[in-house]
Amino acid sequence: MMVLLFALTVFVTAHAGGEEPMPAALAKHFTIPEEWADDRGDYPSPLRFADGTVAKTPEQWQQRRAAILKQWHELLGQWPEPVENPQFEVIDSTRRENFQQLKVRLQWVPGESTVGYLLIPDGDGPRPAVITVFYEPETAIGLKGEFRDFAYQLAKRGFVTLSLGTTEATQAQTYGLYHPSLDDAKVQPLSMLAYAASTARRALAKRPEVDPKRIGITGHSFGGKWSMFASCLDDQFAAAAWSDPGIVFQQDRPSINYWEPWYLGYHKQPWRKRGLVTNENPAKGVYPELIRQGRDLHELHALMAPRPMLVSGGSEDPESRWQPLGHTIAVNRMLGYESRVGMTNRPEHSPNEESNEVIYQFFEYFLKPAKK
Repeated sequence: MMVLLFALTVFVTAHAGGEEPMPAALAKHFTIPEEWADDRGDYPSPLRFADGTVAKTPEQWQQRRAAILKQWHELLGQWPEPVENPQFEVIDSTRRENFQQLKVRLQWVPGESTVGYLLIPDGDGPRPAVITVFYEPETAIGLKGEFRDFAYQLAKRGFVTLSLGTTEATQAQTYGLYHPSLDDAKVQPLSMLAYAASTARRALAKRPEVDPKRIGITGHSFGGKWSMFASCLDDQFAAAAWSDPGIVFQQDRPSINYWEPWYLGYHKQPWRKRGLVTNENPAKGVYPELIRQGRDLHELHALMAPRPMLVSGGSEDPESRWQPLGHTIAVNRMLGYESRVGMTNRPEHSPNEESNEVIYQFFEYFLKPAKK
């Protein structure tokens, strides 16, 4: 089954965009700086099997990839069976500029539905699509905040977009998704968010306006973590852009807080006091076990290969993140792919016009069909 999943990854990639030469303005972000070209930091290679041997062929990588995916699902909790035949229920429809905005309801995890927005640009035929994720769905469609309107901007550029968020959980300050319940979650909440995004992708793929082989995902901060886990754990996402999530563990940065109960540190309430891990306020749940085992998120990044990925780095993902990203570059090269891993950097956590423009160019290049 896992080998089949990898084969499907290659199938999806082969039918995504990127057939034409990459524009220079984008290509510069897909070239690892010389300073980091041979620097992998202390991150162990995801190509290395438990017995010390190293995957050197695509066939061997299929086996290693399956092992990584299996190990992470065992640690984070096995996903429940997929939601059967997920579909959108249209609640309302509004005309905006060059697209139709549908307010929709979707069952995204067993027994739980959410409300989001589906933006459908004018035009005929199946088009590429991008799912956007955040604390609530209104921000990404341009109704709240600044430079976080990914769904709106991409819809204006001809993408079908679906904006999702955890509105009720955000209001309750529980943020994540808890299966089967908040009191007894069997899957780490961040992994369940990935499951929910995977359900949404399957629903989006059924739409006649959407090319099912050209669906990407993006999000900022909380949404960056969410989109990262979703695209790494569901290999049917054709491309992904993660805006400053903190792409690896770092325990001295309060915003790279994977230890919190709504990410990878779930434990029954009352929850630990929010903030950095200390002796007085230790992490709980699976997060301490991940640290004890020496695991880090670069193992998940490697599951993206050979699908294209972009880190829109800010204060939490500086240029030194090329160290872990270099491992995914190595996997891609072993598979025969170049320019599949990119990163931009800015001083601030918040995205800006320049960093967002690279995200839009990234999806245009990798998801839109080649010009004929």
